Amino acid sequence: MTKRISPLASATRERLRQRVEAIQDAASISPSEVVAAELKSTDFSTLPGYDELRFYRSLGQKFGIENPYFRTHDGRAGSHTQIAGKALLNFSSYDYLGLNGHPEIVAAAKAAIDLYGVSASASRHVAGERPVHHALEQALAQHYGVADSLVFVSGYATNLGVIGHLMGPKDLVIYDSLSHNSIVMGGVLSGAGRRSFPHNDLDSLDRMLTLSRGHFERALIVVEGLYSMDGDYPDLRRLIEIKSKHNAWLMVDEAHALGVLGKNGFGTAEHFGIDPRQVDIWMGTLSKTLAGCGGYIAGCHELVEYLKLTAGVFVYSVAMPPVIAASTLKALEILHREPERVSKLQRNGATFRALALARGLDTGNGAGTAICPVIVADSAPAIMLSQRLLERGINVQPVTHPAVPAKASRLRFFLTAMHTEAEMAAAIGATAEELGQVRGRMRALGPLL
Repeated sequence: MTKRISPLASATRERLRQRVEAIQDAASISPSEVVAAELKSTDFSTLPGYDELRFYRSLGQKFGIENPYFRTHDGRAGSHTQIAGKALLNFSSYDYLGLNGHPEIVAAAKAAIDLYGVSASASRHVAGERPVHHALEQALAQHYGVADSLVFVSGYATNLGVIGHLMGPKDLVIYDSLSHNSIVMGGVLSGAGRRSFPHNDLDSLDRMLTLSRGHFERALIVVEGLYSMDGDYPDLRRLIEIKSKHNAWLMVDEAHALGVLGKNGFGTAEHFGIDPRQVDIWMGTLSKTLAGCGGYIAGCHELVEYLKLTAGVFVYSVAMPPVIAASTLKALEILHREPERVSKLQRNGATFRALALARGLDTGNGAGTAICPVIVADSAPAIMLSQRLLERGINVQPVTHPAVPAKASRLRFFLTAMHTEAEMAAAIGATAEELGQVRGRMRALGPLL
């Protein structure tokens, strides 16, 4: 029986034959070399950066440095956690106010599961709309004193999809050089002109807009309310002046600022004593202070209506699970009700940085908030320091290039309202001791690296 070849397979073979002939004609190489090239092009290990990953993995194995990422926590991780059965002091949690696992939030989540199940099972346009979505959005809008808000199932996708949707090829997106990847990639997705200004250098932002604003229809300035790698924040008053001067929109990413900045933890606007309506787009996440998952946009009615009806990241995505909406709604209520949690967190942030500076540690741009970097410089010693601290019962993650600039690798300490001064002092003491030993070891290994 003659084996029948499908039209699809035949067409695929024809395309491959034409590609082989084209490569041969262009490079005058043998058919065997062409086949080798074809095989290589389908090997995932040839993807950019894979060789570098292999190199660092082998280097770590050679010098006994473990992969610090993807460690499995045995249960809830707050100011303390447990990994592989070992109790640890934890500085790698976004649970700034200690709300994850709060009895009222757990009860709200369980009640939502009983009522709605676990999933909305559809996009909100189709059949995923639930009353709790509206309740959460109304509460977020009231929090910012704006007309409306909209929640999304992913914080990363909120920035990516909203920036990518609002702006277009005739527009300009201009952002801080230390902005989160989701902001940068949102600009890429939009096809707009893109510029970045030096971190928190608003004079440079003003000059850049003076030179370029007239070449674009719309302009969007994007900053973070609290920068997740450095623990510092921008001058919101000046940003509002600049955006007004240049007829631009201003978008503030409150992912790490909500619950952290401002007397009551209301965020950047409260910290600066500014009417939140002076900012065009408030963006934030539900996964930090509010102990949930997802993102939100808050602003005027026209903005929210436009996104709700036209933004692909919302229209074509499943609705936020009702259990998440219910639990984050309760977390926001507790944030408003218990400002003493915010006060404790702010004291802890200031205390931790003071302790670090007293021991000679480099805290970079840290401003004494819930995020405090300890700059180590190179990637290998940062990873090694993290491992040594883990062995001493302290969990803190390294952040290395390219997530941060070259020679700016660091340990990133997240503080919570639940940490005690004794725990923070112990962590700083151990960090200072181990950093000295790690640097000594790195000098000894220098010729081998």
